[in-house]
Amino acid sequence: MPRRESAAPAVAREIEHLRAAIDAHNYRYYVLDAPTVSDAEYDRLLRRLVELEQAHPELQSPTSPTQRVGAPPAEKFETVRHTLPMLSLNNAMSADELREFDERVRRFLKTEHPVEYVAEPKLDGLGIELVYEDGELTVASTRGDGINGENVTANVKTIGSVPLRLMHERGTPPVPRRLEVRGEVILPKAAFRQLNEARAKRDEPLFANPRNAAAGSLRQLDSRITAARPLDMFCYAPGQLAAGDFDTHWGFLKTIQAWGLRTNSRNKLCRGVDAVADYHRDMVTQRAELPYDVDGIVAKVNSFALQRQLGEVSRSPRWAIAYKFKAEQATTKVKNIALSVGRTGTITPVAELDPVFVGGVTVSSASLHNMDEVARKDVRIGDTVIIERAGDVIPYVVGVVKTKGAKRKGKFKIRKRCPVCKSKLVREEGAVAYRCTSMSCPAQLREAVRHFASKHALNIDGLGEKLVGQLIDTKNIKNVADLYDLRKEDLVKLERMADKSAQNIIDAIAGSKDTTLVRLIYGLGIPQVGEQMAQVLAEHFGTIEKLKQANDEALLAVRDIGPETAREIRAFFSLEQNRSVLERLQAAVQYPPVEPRRRTGKLTGKTFVLTGALTVPRDSVARDIEAHGGRVTSSVSKSTDYVVVGEEPGSKLDKARKLGVKTLNERELRDLLDE
Repeated sequence: MPRRESAAPAVAREIEHLRAAIDAHNYRYYVLDAPTVSDAEYDRLLRRLVELEQAHPELQSPTSPTQRVGAPPAEKFETVRHTLPMLSLNNAMSADELREFDERVRRFLKTEHPVEYVAEPKLDGLGIELVYEDGELTVASTRGDGINGENVTANVKTIGSVPLRLMHERGTPPVPRRLEVRGEVILPKAAFRQLNEARAKRDEPLFANPRNAAAGSLRQLDSRITAARPLDMFCYAPGQLAAGDFDTHWGFLKTIQAWGLRTNSRNKLCRGVDAVADYHRDMVTQRAELPYDVDGIVAKVNSFALQRQLGEVSRSPRWAIAYKFKAEQATTKVKNIALSVGRTGTITPVAELDPVFVGGVTVSSASLHNMDEVARKDVRIGDTVIIERAGDVIPYVVGVVKTKGAKRKGKFKIRKRCPVCKSKLVREEGAVAYRCTSMSCPAQLREAVRHFASKHALNIDGLGEKLVGQLIDTKNIKNVADLYDLRKEDLVKLERMADKSAQNIIDAIAGSKDTTLVRLIYGLGIPQVGEQMAQVLAEHFGTIEKLKQANDEALLAVRDIGPETAREIRAFFSLEQNRSVLERLQAAVQYPPVEPRRRTGKLTGKTFVLTGALTVPRDSVARDIEAHGGRVTSSVSKSTDYVVVGEEPGSKLDKARKLGVKTLNERELRDLLDE
């Protein structure tokens, strides 16, 4: 028992670090289209988090990545709410795990007979939902966070394999008034190579893989760019269906194919799990010859009635599973370990390698993620290492091939200065990565300026990526405060900058001088401080000066601020370079002080905990509670007033009953709010 108690803080820290890492990877994958880890590494992190949360239910949180899908949609496009959530799939990494899935299905259905499955190639692209009204394509949206996606209709309409109007041939069922169908937009391998060759000739950054290229092409504001790229789409699932429309998934696929929607010719109807395992083996042998990237297969229970009976858990259907391919590996030698500075200041150690062919490409560098990983794997310069490129994404080092008696160089140690700007690196207690928090670091400056000028920050219209790059390359700006020293004469000297355009930029910069405290705080780009947190900080402190002087105790007293966010804020303002830039910004811009917001209402002083699957997003429920003065927390304690219970509640309900905490269903909560 004492051993378990002493391990609890370490477990809590690991869970917190896993959640932060997975959230960051979700943001890069879904919003930035620039993943930095392989699918296998992401799956490993998520599986570890699931294990820890199941073993320690008292540490579960409604905001954990295990409770939701993916990440929030970008703001560049109109938001579209899906009628039914676009769920993610649980993964099987071996034949044993596939059979365990089948056993769970048959146990749930109380049958010993083989279950009929539909097996499909798992395409590596971008999930899309198409909505047809009276046979015409009306809306196409990305998966987004599973609940809300981005409206990319204009771009999807440029894809030749997506019919703008469905067909109704004699002998086929009539097209329903509304059809929701989901699928994957991909870029074929040959088209990917041609696209990268063209970008190389124009000295443009290359896409890492076809998946990134497809996502980047589809999420262009200018649909003409999308039209110039030969995207393709395969449909594989329905959205919301009218009762009785289809009996089976196989029948659905055959029918939509007859209506003109493309499905994969390699889909197969399988009777029992053995047939699914055989299909997986066949796809492994065909993988290299396929014209598109696949990273596994998907098995779905064929009967829609059985699917409904099986239902879903919080983020995945019980009736489907993705059986992933094994990652491709190779061995090579580490020539050097370099430090890379990311756009947000995160320091990533990178192994520079003797070139090796793996996963269809020649690899000369691989991520080591962070210094904890370097130490854990004990990677040193001169070592022979195993490289993995799972899912054809960025390669990483799996481990070291150690030879008995071989001499090795000393352990790699990080210098405590940023390799780009030489500022002191920050690694707060309990954090995984070292970070450069200087607002003037050249490695971060492009992103810092673009963020500062963005719509929800200082809103400086016209400061696009190319112009920001020119201003930095010509040394016109070295930090965001330099924007307010720019003159029209500085801009007209730049490439393709006309006199009128230069004046428009100067006017936009001048217009941004009258702003709000929320915009200014958000524009600083403090890690962990998004729009909502900027609002919280503005309401609590009222001025940037009070926020800058806040210590840990003052920060932790703020609603919604935890230890990690407090550390990030304090580290940001403790750096002399940042304080210097901030002084110049305070002299350049003005904002009205914010009066502290007093939260009052019928629920003032009441604490709520949410558990189980709710019919509306939890964030929305939490906002409703807080609007009436209540507070939402992640764990049940004696001080909790109410636990709101959805479908399939977890251990929080058991704890509430044990402590005698009152429980409410959604209707009872709504009645309480409406009183």
